[in-house]
Amino acid sequence: MWPTLTLLVFVGGIALHFWWRAKLGRERESWRAEVATQTNREQAASAEALARQDALFDSMIEGVLVLDEARRVEFANRAFAQMFGTTGILRGRALLEVVRAHEVAEIVKRAGAEGRVVDQELELPGGERWLQVNASALTGADRRLLGTILVFHDLTRIKKLERTREEFVANVSHELRTPLSLIKGYTETLLDGAKSDPEVTTRFLQTIERNSARLQLLIEDLLTISQLESGRVALNLRPLAFDAMVEKVFSDFTERAAKKQIALRHEPCGLMASADEVRLQQVFGNLVDNAIKYGRVGGSVIIGARIGGGEKLEAFIRDDGPGIPSESLARVFERFYRVDKARSRDAGGTGLGLSIVKHIVQSHGGEVWATSEVGVGTTFFFTLPVG
Repeated sequence: MWPTLTLLVFVGGIALHFWWRAKLGRERESWRAEVATQTNREQAASAEALARQDALFDSMIEGVLVLDEARRVEFANRAFAQMFGTTGILRGRALLEVVRAHEVAEIVKRAGAEGRVVDQELELPGGERWLQVNASALTGADRRLLGTILVFHDLTRIKKLERTREEFVANVSHELRTPLSLIKGYTETLLDGAKSDPEVTTRFLQTIERNSARLQLLIEDLLTISQLESGRVALNLRPLAFDAMVEKVFSDFTERAAKKQIALRHEPCGLMASADEVRLQQVFGNLVDNAIKYGRVGGSVIIGARIGGGEKLEAFIRDDGPGIPSESLARVFERFYRVDKARSRDAGGTGLGLSIVKHIVQSHGGEVWATSEVGVGTTFFFTLPVG
């Protein structure tokens, strides 16, 4: 009996041992599965956090660049890549490989030495892009340099607006100075005794009146430009007969055209336009005035229209004057731009006429452009909604 009991105990012990090992194995596998699940959760959470961080930085309009202590890229957002025209994977690349501007390397160097660089302006090669850079050194608890973060803000639009404003002020000052100087000079001459000669007095007063009118026209054009650019002009849109509008404009310029023996020709189209009559008269007036002013003696000015693309009325004003060089054609609608400065000032005008035309046409939802051949003539086109 004892041998049997001993055998049973031995077998039971072995069975208990294997059961216990199996239980430990199951618990170990369960623990490993739990650890793996937790690790996966943490990795997923970390990946989600990184994705949110990337999405956040990529939604910024400012460019963000993070460098390590060796000045290699650790992170760059989409705006940064667009600002500097970089493509491909940037992580791990050297700073000067990504940004071919030694000024940025100098800013990084200063940030490492001083801790931070604030509102540093940077002009990119080519002179067409300006950036504002803020940089800060990244340091550890032991104040050891770990890297640098740079934030780039695009100043290009602000700089261009500033340059446009400066050019505008300079041009206005120049345009005002000439007639004012003449008025002042002739007035002083009259006061100094020239008024005793009736013939001289009449001639001087005519010059003063002519330059006063030029000043008045300049001020009126400046006010018109200001109103159009600010969007404060309310258009009174209504159906207008294009042919009747052309005949009305031609009647205003008949005498001026006759002085240069220029024929005013109208090609009837029978079309209707949806436009503000007063503003459309300004468009025609400026374009016909230019065509007569710069057209050749004995030439012609032709106006017509047709239905163009997008079911819009496409009008044209054609002259057979000296034409406009191709390098100047794209700029003729700029304020105060003159193809031939000396001739333009001799012919009169404020240098704002074509700019006013552009703004009026655009306020109607149309477009304006010009084609020209030197020695042959120029044609101005503009579109309007069909009435």
